[in-house]
Amino acid sequence: MTRRELREQIFKVLFGAEFHDRQEMPGQIAVYEETEQVWDSKDGAYITEKCENIIAHLPEIDAAVNEVSEGWKTGRMGKVDLTLIRLAVYEMKYDEEVPVGVAINEAVELAKKYGTDDSPSFINGVLAKLA
Repeated sequence: MTRRELREQIFKVLFGAEFHDRQEMPGQIAVYEETEQVWDSKDGAYITEKCENIIAHLPEIDAAVNEVSEGWKTGRMGKVDLTLIRLAVYEMKYDEEVPVGVAINEAVELAKKYGTDDSPSFINGVLAKLA
């Protein structure tokens, strides 16, 4: 799987996690992996580890987002936009393998596919303030 495909799978798992308790994350990943059957064991391990790391850093990520987003705190954001922002912020702050520009660009590209018409510019604006 390419990095972009892995990132998209991570986004899908994290988006689904928004509707369940955090403790259910391993089970949710297993169900997703079983129903989608899109990744091998190496990719599954990468996706699982990254999702768990993002979930572990959510308080810091959300605090950083809330500091820069004017009038749109994380509680008011759409779930797609929020999930993409969280993924990108994690990559920007905690994943040394991903350059900041790549994290922002990939979030915007996924927003074009999964978000509303306003999602790409909204996400780009929030992430630019964090960069």
